[in-house]
Parts: sequence; structure tokens; C-alpha cells
Amino acid sequence: MRNTPVILTHDLTKSYGTVMAVHGLNLSVEPNRITAFLGQNGAGKSTTIKMLLGMIRPTCGEGTVLGKRIANAEENREMRRKVAYVAENKPLYSYMTVEQTVRFASSFYSDWRADVATKLLSEYRLPNKRKVKSLSKGMRTKLALLLAFARRPELLILDEPSEGLDPVGIEHLLQTLVAQSADGVSIFFSSHQIAEVERVADHVCILDNGRLLVNASLDRLLQSYRRIDLAFRFPPPEQEFRIAGVERIRISGNALSILASMNAEAVVERAHDLNAVSVEVAPVGLRDIFLETVKEN
Repeated sequence: MRNTPVILTHDLTKSYGTVMAVHGLNLSVEPNRITAFLGQNGAGKSTTIKMLLGMIRPTCGEGTVLGKRIANAEENREMRRKVAYVAENKPLYSYMTVEQTVRFASSFYSDWRADVATKLLSEYRLPNKRKVKSLSKGMRTKLALLLAFARRPELLILDEPSEGLDPVGIEHLLQTLVAQSADGVSIFFSSHQIAEVERVADHVCILDNGRLLVNASLDRLLQSYRRIDLAFRFPPPEQEFRIAGVERIRISGNALSILASMNAEAVVERAHDLNAVSVEVAPVGLRDIFLETVKEN
């Protein structure tokens, strides 16, 4: 079993003229887990994935996927035999039927599992004889996912895999990701759907403006972040609460709302020392952590 990072980058950078799409990315993705890659539109997620797969060349910096250098053409080809990838726009040959697409894809991969493909064709209710160009967006997504899931890769890289899926399709996708992970496949996927991420991810990376802001265990994030709401009889002493771990302070009248990534106990203790009339501490979900992180950046 692999115990070295499945993805590792050092100062990975991509610029287009004066526009910096990805800036000095130092990313480490550990094996045997589901890692979510979060960010707003234009944050640099798809650009990062394309650099990792050798589809575009970095401006500078370096990286490895499954121990193979992304900038080395021979190593990159060897790596991609062990990686299943679903792109954001789900590119498929529009003139082929579903059946032809599956048969065509199966001929390229020694790890192809025909029984899994047949099972997914049935579960996804994909019409074998229909051409890809006539499929709905959701069906195209299902077909692209089938082509990835029918393989037995070491690493799954998925870019917005739930795009176009209905709630039933999303539920099936999440269950499949968990099953693949349990089967020893490492998974790295980008998504805008934070509720989905919170259900299945073991680890979360947040990218904004091409910079990595968060790279942490989801459990650790949810255990450490707290919202602390304080009320005083007088205007609150904001500066007293600007300590390590306090990410954001908002004031409304004599009330103060604090978002802390650590040291919540110290904030509460200080509030009591300053005679707060009300102290309420609440856990924070991934959605709020994400919004506050990119807002501050």
C-alpha cells in the first residue's frame, strides 16, 4: 500500500501573461483518502488539475503524481495509466453511441472491469443505442463517470463530478466515491457543492486566487472552528480578542461575534474576565469556514 503522497507539488505556478492562475502551490495529497479541492470559479482548480495531468505546462515549479514527475513526458504517460480522470466539461465523442463509447474506452485500459461497466450502465439507465450528442447534461456526466469507475485506478481525479446530476444521481455518486475509497483508491475531486464535500471528504484543500489557503483534515477543521457570540453592557473591547486563532470579529452595538479556528477556550475565558453578560459557543460547518476563508483572502 502506498504511503507517500499521491500528489505533491512545490511552488507550482501557472501564469497567462500578467494573470496568475496558480501561484506557488505547495500541495500534498495523502493516499487512501478522499480529498476535496474547493474554490470559487476562477480560483485555479481546473488549471491545477490540468498541470498535474500534463495537459498544460507549468510556468515554473514542479510536481509529482503517484511519484511520477508531471513535467516528464515519459513518466507522465506511465502515471496516467494508473489515474482515472473526469474533466469538468465531460468531453466525449458526440458522434458515438453510448455502447460505442464504452467499447472504445475499454480497449485502452488493461484495468477495465466489464462487469462494473455493465452494472453502471443499468444503474445509470444509460440508453446504449443513443448518440452522445443527444444525451442530456446529466446523462453525459453519468457516462463520463462510468468510464472512470469501470477502471481500477490507483487515483481518481474528478473535476466537478456532480455537474448536471439530479439528487438521485448525486447520491449514487457519493456512495460510489466512498466505496472506491474503501477499495483502496485515492480520490481527489474539485466541487462547488460543499454539502456533498462535507458528507464524504476526509481532507479539504481550499484554493483562492491561485493560492492554497487551507490544507487540513475535515474532522480537524470542524472540531477546531467555533463561532463565539458575546454580549456586553458597554461597547465591546475588540482589541482584547485579537489573539492567535481569531479569524474574524464583527461588532453590532454591544454584541461581538467571533470566528475562531483555534483558542476558543481562551476567547471564552477572556470574555468572562471582561464581564460579558452572555457567552455562546457554537460549532461551524464547512460552508461557513469556506466562505470566511475566501472572504478574508
